[in-house]
Amino acid sequence: MSITIEPTVRVETRRQPIPPRERLEPIFEVEGLDAIYGAKAAIKDVSMEVYKNLVTAIIGPSGCGKSTYIRCFNRMNDLIPTFRQTGTIRYHGQDICASNIDPVAVRRNIGMVFQRPNPFPKSIYDNVAWGCRVLGMKEDLDARVERALTQAALWDEVKDRLKASGLSLSGGQQQRLCIARAIAVEPDVVLMDEPASALDPIATQAIEQLMHQLKSQYTFVIVTHNMQQAARVADMTAFFSISQGGEGERYGELIEYDATEKIFTAPSDKRTEDYVTGRFG
Repeated sequence: MSITIEPTVRVETRRQPIPPRERLEPIFEVEGLDAIYGAKAAIKDVSMEVYKNLVTAIIGPSGCGKSTYIRCFNRMNDLIPTFRQTGTIRYHGQDICASNIDPVAVRRNIGMVFQRPNPFPKSIYDNVAWGCRVLGMKEDLDARVERALTQAALWDEVKDRLKASGLSLSGGQQQRLCIARAIAVEPDVVLMDEPASALDPIATQAIEQLMHQLKSQYTFVIVTHNMQQAARVADMTAFFSISQGGEGERYGELIEYDATEKIFTAPSDKRTEDYVTGRFG
């Protein structure tokens, strides 16, 4: 007897309903954004708003430009010689790519946590203090380090070994250390590019709990391949997919952006439904 298993992904969302969009405060306003490497577009014509003190998840298949997209928010792509972008990203109403805007100042306000933990080969203390020292935020440095480690739910685990190498921590602890390093300089926004993909389920749960606890103080934008994770942690979810242009061109396109509950239970676009139910991607 053969059994056919429908390739669906069941998700449950557990959060308070968010207010209507007209009552939310935009922190980013993206209009007509194209991100291009050389002659190849990674994403095309993306327009959306990211709202203050919410967790916004970016989901979609590999190659649809998710990581490229969030790196536009803090101008990390500027470091790639072949990269250019068109369109506009306004942060608190100001064009972050305007000629008078310092990318370092942008990154001061918009921190980033990467896919794999990347602590510096320094002590736990110096990892957290590094950004503060670079930016001249040296007053009450001990208190800043303690506060960041506490917010990252790491203080109790490391307070007696702050001089130990950050590389001596477990993978989950290292990622929380990187979160502490990012928030020690008191950013406005924290970008997270698949922050739990290299972690075990327990460490992943700790990172998700951190986002939930800290979103009253920070705005989070997270790239994730894990749809259950998006459903658990995100207030808003944007689904990107790969579209075909002329002569075999492929690029990322924003298909649908809405409250997470709606994306996973009543999406407006068939392509979103197919993706979140596991029918493609």
